[in-house]
Amino acid sequence: MAPATDYQGSFLSRISIRRNQIVSMDVNHEQELEELEYFQKHVAERFSELISPSPSPPPSSSSSFSDAGGSQPSDPILSIPWLQNLLDVFMSCETEFKSVLTTTQISKSPSLERVLSEMLDRILKALDICNAVVNGIDSVRQSRRLAEIAVTALKQRPLCDGSVRRAKRALTSLLAGLNVDGKDRNSGSGGSGNHRRMTSRSWSFGQRSSVTVGGSSGHVSKNWSAAKQIQAMVANLVLPRGAEASGPAMPVYVISSVMVLVMWVLVAALPCQTSSLPVAPLPLPKHQSWASAAVNIQERIGEEMKRKEKRFGGGFTGGLMEELQRMEMIGLWLMEFAERFRFPAEEEEEEEVAEKVGEMEEICRRMEVGLEDLQRLVRQVFHRLVRSRIEIDAILDQLHAI
Repeated sequence: MAPATDYQGSFLSRISIRRNQIVSMDVNHEQELEELEYFQKHVAERFSELISPSPSPPPSSSSSFSDAGGSQPSDPILSIPWLQNLLDVFMSCETEFKSVLTTTQISKSPSLERVLSEMLDRILKALDICNAVVNGIDSVRQSRRLAEIAVTALKQRPLCDGSVRRAKRALTSLLAGLNVDGKDRNSGSGGSGNHRRMTSRSWSFGQRSSVTVGGSSGHVSKNWSAAKQIQAMVANLVLPRGAEASGPAMPVYVISSVMVLVMWVLVAALPCQTSSLPVAPLPLPKHQSWASAAVNIQERIGEEMKRKEKRFGGGFTGGLMEELQRMEMIGLWLMEFAERFRFPAEEEEEEEVAEKVGEMEEICRRMEVGLEDLQRLVRQVFHRLVRSRIEIDAILDQLHAI
């Protein structure tokens, strides 16, 4: 999937020029409706890509008959490549949102000022969540390192008590880290000094930004919760009715809904600092075409959350990333092997272990590259949101000056 391109030109100057043009009100309103329809169609199409099979490559002469035609399966939902695509979709929708605003007649309206002010608050909370997600990615890296230690130990032949003990220690830490409550994991309680240093570094990402937003800091209190941020973002998110449904309030509602959904997915996928995360936080309007695919995504992830919550008990606290779940399942299998191991291992058992170790090694390999790209995209989203907040704040200043 091609990356979303940066929004070209000065957004604010285009807003200003649009407001000062003298055009027919009928023509203007018709153009606004067309732009709004295009924006909603764009959102629908981009989110549909996340749940639709990828198009199959053109058949070649060497392809077998069974390979011809049909579609290749898309990236598994909540996998690292899928999350990368999700962030790309969000940035693409955000670009189109700004394009819609440049063709919309901006006029002083208490309702418009209210929804824009609420969007500013949502963006601020989304920035905090982006910081938490970066922190969560570093936590996943720590899990990968533990998995690699176990892989290295269990690749030794012949398997001996010493190598299995090393693997068992690493697997114990790995499984404890994957199942521990997200708040404990990210606050550093029960972890090593190295883990606490890693947490501090990841939270400083917001501080390194060239723009300070609302006085927010790169550090977070122990009482901060990503789930509470999500709930606060949804609190005033209401579908526009009547005349507002065809005005600028509608694209603000759509992009706000998209932003909340994306942040919720990231918190569900990664071990962020959170209390119990709501299964379906966003009452999306199913009757509207742009929301259909988003509802599908929310429902599928919600079902996965329920399954994990049932398996471990208590509230759901994140960690649904597909690679993490596979790592956990393989880790449990290898732990069972380590606990029953007696030297010398049977040849058949060694072959089974080698197969599982190979799977774990492949997961680690994909994580090594994928997590770096994912973190880069989260930072890109962070800076996009910073810029959007500044631009929307400027629009509000213009409205107040009218």
